[in-house]
Amino acid sequence: MPKYPFLRDASNYTITSEYDYIVVGGGTAGCPLAATLSQNFRVLLLERGGVPYGNENITRLERFETNLNDNSGPYRPAERFVSEDGVVNARARVLGGGSCLNAGFYSRASPKYVRSVGWDGELVNQSYPWVERVVAFAPELQQFQRAVRDGLLEVGVTPYNGQTYDHILGTKIGGSIFDNDGNRHTAADLLGYSNPDTITVLLYATAQYIVLRSEGNRPRAYGIVYKDSQGVEHTANLKSVEGSEVILSAGALGTPQLLMLSGIGPAAHLKSLNIPVRLDLPGVGEGMSDNPMNYFVIPSPQPVETSLIKVVGITPFGSFVECGSGGSDGLLLQKVIGPLSNGNLLLRSRDPLALPIVRFNYFAVQADLDRCVQGMRTIEKVVLSRSFAAFRFDNQSLPSGGRVTGGGRNAICDCQINGVAPDSCTSYCAANRAALERYCRQTVSTIWHYHGGAQVGRVVDAQYKVMGADALRVVDGSTFNFSPGTNPQATVMMLGRYMGVKILRERSR
Repeated sequence: MPKYPFLRDASNYTITSEYDYIVVGGGTAGCPLAATLSQNFRVLLLERGGVPYGNENITRLERFETNLNDNSGPYRPAERFVSEDGVVNARARVLGGGSCLNAGFYSRASPKYVRSVGWDGELVNQSYPWVERVVAFAPELQQFQRAVRDGLLEVGVTPYNGQTYDHILGTKIGGSIFDNDGNRHTAADLLGYSNPDTITVLLYATAQYIVLRSEGNRPRAYGIVYKDSQGVEHTANLKSVEGSEVILSAGALGTPQLLMLSGIGPAAHLKSLNIPVRLDLPGVGEGMSDNPMNYFVIPSPQPVETSLIKVVGITPFGSFVECGSGGSDGLLLQKVIGPLSNGNLLLRSRDPLALPIVRFNYFAVQADLDRCVQGMRTIEKVVLSRSFAAFRFDNQSLPSGGRVTGGGRNAICDCQINGVAPDSCTSYCAANRAALERYCRQTVSTIWHYHGGAQVGRVVDAQYKVMGADALRVVDGSTFNFSPGTNPQATVMMLGRYMGVKILRERSR
């Protein structure tokens, strides 16, 4: 049952008017962006999936893994793909985007990050609370999450910053888009801010290409061609007024893919697929990054609560340590900041339904691998800490190849903590590091924080306008050169609101 009166199935809706803005992608950025623009303008939001409402695989915390592994039909919310690196990943196909699939952690970008990308700090600080009033909650900790928090502090991931949405070095309880009854709140809920008289959201509407016309040497966006669930093709057009725009918010896979399908991208690649080149823009599809995640499952002697990410250790060396639990297992994970390693995205074919070819090149840069090693060492220390003792077995194997011995002691390349003379540690530490490097490379997985493909400075300018084109912007994680904070969803939602306000201000001048 649709939650909003302006939601329509694309196969049952005939477009009879033109729009000030057409937003492609009803995801983490597209929903807040469209809601904001609808305050003053007529907006069409195209979403290729359905709604999250009424689907307990999405809405309930305990169904998190079921949701990711759902393979029930062509419009399942999580579209599985495997990168050229061999890592299984997922792309959202549902109103609300990645906020309908993820583990729910909510944490802002740091002020340093905000300054580095040139955002207006005052507007950023207004936009985050706009999001948080609807989707962010202060989580309650149970025994396993408390043990990890206390273990992080015990091994030196300090200070303790309490519960905060802010990005601060040390250990903190963040926010969650799951409330304390286990209900997920997603970016789709931000459509509640919309003006219902000026917004239309079409579901099961898959964009085929951007309608472009050349004006001099520059292509200009005039609309979008999309297909409904029956395969019927439709065209949505912009109003013929200055300021009307097509805005791509289709994510780090969908946005560069749609640009290329429309003839905007690296000319040689487009020609190889017989796509007419409208704008040779080599940066489209470049800079694809996915923050490498490595985890360690710890069988527990006692049952643990079902929990997703609530606590994070933000280390000074660039690794974020988080945890989850359920049944008889705990899970500790580390995610590498950035990352510095990156790859690219190419079209597989001219079919918009064909997933693009993407390579992230995990650990191609040594600094990313170094951070993983340090992060896994920190996880081992937490497992061996006094605070964590109730949740580990003696003789528990460790990622470095060692085992927990009586009382939880084990040499883990930390001579002072384990009372080993420094000059006897050298050979052990070298072997330990080599083992952890292998562990990082062999067990790398994703936490679904991939980004890039339409980056600022390569594809879009500082106002997120596609360089060399008119009436065309990108507002989503494909524009990021570096993933914000510990988990990007808070900042992606904020960016949708932020850019919506910026555009409204531009039009009011």
